[in-house]
Amino acid sequence: MDNLRNPIPMLTLGATALENGDWQFQVWAPKAKTVDLRILFPRERVVRMNLEDRSYFRTVVEEINPEARYVYRLNNQAERPDPASRFQPEGVHQPSQIWNSGAFQWNDAGWRGLPLESYILYELHVGTYTPEGTFDAIIPHLDDLKRLGVTAIELMPVAQFPGSRNWGYDGVFPFAVQHSYGGPAGLQRLVNACHQRELAVTLDVVYNHLGPEGNYLGEYGPYFTDRYRTPWGSAINFDGPRSDEVRRFFIENALYWLAEFHIDALRLDAIHGIVDPSARPFLGELSAAVHAFAQAQGRQIYLIAESNLNDTRVIRPQELGGYGLDAQWNDDFHHALHTLLTDERAGYYADFGRISDLATAFQEGYVYSGQYSVFRKRRHGNSSRSIPAWQFVVFAQNHDQVGNRALGDRLAQRITTEGLKLAAGVTILSPFIPLLFMGEEYGETAPFQYFTSHSDPKLIEAVRKGRLEEFAEFQWQGQIPDPQNEQTFLRSRLNHGLRSQEPHRTLCEFYWKLIEIRRTHPGLVNPSKERMEVMGFEPKKALVIRRWSDSGEALMIFNFSEHPATLNIAFPEGDWDKELDSAEERWLGSGSALPARFHSTGSLELKLSPRSLAFFGRRR
Repeated sequence: MDNLRNPIPMLTLGATALENGDWQFQVWAPKAKTVDLRILFPRERVVRMNLEDRSYFRTVVEEINPEARYVYRLNNQAERPDPASRFQPEGVHQPSQIWNSGAFQWNDAGWRGLPLESYILYELHVGTYTPEGTFDAIIPHLDDLKRLGVTAIELMPVAQFPGSRNWGYDGVFPFAVQHSYGGPAGLQRLVNACHQRELAVTLDVVYNHLGPEGNYLGEYGPYFTDRYRTPWGSAINFDGPRSDEVRRFFIENALYWLAEFHIDALRLDAIHGIVDPSARPFLGELSAAVHAFAQAQGRQIYLIAESNLNDTRVIRPQELGGYGLDAQWNDDFHHALHTLLTDERAGYYADFGRISDLATAFQEGYVYSGQYSVFRKRRHGNSSRSIPAWQFVVFAQNHDQVGNRALGDRLAQRITTEGLKLAAGVTILSPFIPLLFMGEEYGETAPFQYFTSHSDPKLIEAVRKGRLEEFAEFQWQGQIPDPQNEQTFLRSRLNHGLRSQEPHRTLCEFYWKLIEIRRTHPGLVNPSKERMEVMGFEPKKALVIRRWSDSGEALMIFNFSEHPATLNIAFPEGDWDKELDSAEERWLGSGSALPARFHSTGSLELKLSPRSLAFFGRRR
């Protein structure tokens, strides 16, 4: 039981199948004096569980139906689902069902994962990616994503949430796979299909809070604390009395996804909502356990954090005082890019809007590394200059930056196709790990709005009110969609048919070309900040980036202005070829004045089309 000494705890919480065919049930319940296992299907029986060390209750049951459903009876009174339930086929308020993960026949024996620097992430929401809204319905789309150049699928949270439609961040059973998506067996089939195509799978997990409806963990033990608060509800007890077992619950959860579903990376949601000032932080302990598991399995497995702290401790090695996580999302990159594309300045966008901001994001990672933030009204961040580029995930869009807008409008609804190509080029040709949000590659026009299917009227009204308050500082116009209305969910479904129409078809081809250049051009093979030069032309709203390796060089020019821009650019001497120009007619541009090939003697004057990008390369 001592997970503090053993970095790889056994996966024994909940209902687990034993080698002899029996089933073990184990639950941590320090708030209960007695716990009874009540099996409901196919025949009812009640088994008194044995109290063991540290308030764990355990029993072993023989001859149990493979689809048996059960609850725990606490103190001979309340009956509740299993906190570590693997499957909730009837929702969050109903009994749990046992599930034997070993029954699935995997076909990925040779799969060991991918190097993190080769990740090109594609974030998707299972419920809205297809009309069916299931894991199995995603599988027919994997070949298209593979052809596009995507190397890793990132699933928004799939832990069981209330009802059938939700972003997933209201999950209340961290081990149970959402029943309306296809349950645990469906997730196994999807991951297996991805690995057969050499696609990695990243899963978004939420360890900073649990949702409000169907959250029964507090009846079992002190999973939560009132010492801290999060924007989403009670904070998890990672540092108070009995927190060792709370940590064990979530660390075992992480290992469960890696072991039973062969997940390749976990994206840790909003770790700034995890408050833990202890000498041995939970995130460090989680990192040690996951990396020990990866080493023992001979697999490449990663932890990717979402954090708004701009604190490099998140991704620094533990021996240097960090948590040892592998990478993190970089919101500063998004904000710097978004403001140049849209001219928005409300809310947190007030801190951005200059070409120099995007130049800093390329050179360092964080834009704010200790300077004063107008939005926060204080200094923010520390320097990330020494952090390798491949430890930052960057994006022009993601579920937060689209869905947390009042109307859930995408960039395709706000800017022209020229702007969309520019956004794609800045993101994909960067030295960082690029992330695409589902449908971005062809300019999906459906919004991605916030939706729920709660059953508690008071909670429904509280969510509506909370959304209104959240958007007040942005001063966005328009009526905010009702999260509880099913139409809000249905409006958010992708229309894959757009791929065959213009300008969507050409935009998708443009994304393919960008990814091909990223993957094959010798000037980009080394994602190093040290082998990159960044030049910003502030009045002209242009950015020039040169990257190089021992075998080639690349020079990228981005014009964010609505007007043509003439730049005198320092080109290293030699012959240069134009390999991509978004202003060309083949990419639905208005035409380009840039030469297809030229010889540089040290500098060159170039005339850029409005809202355009060009990529020049030379090979040694």
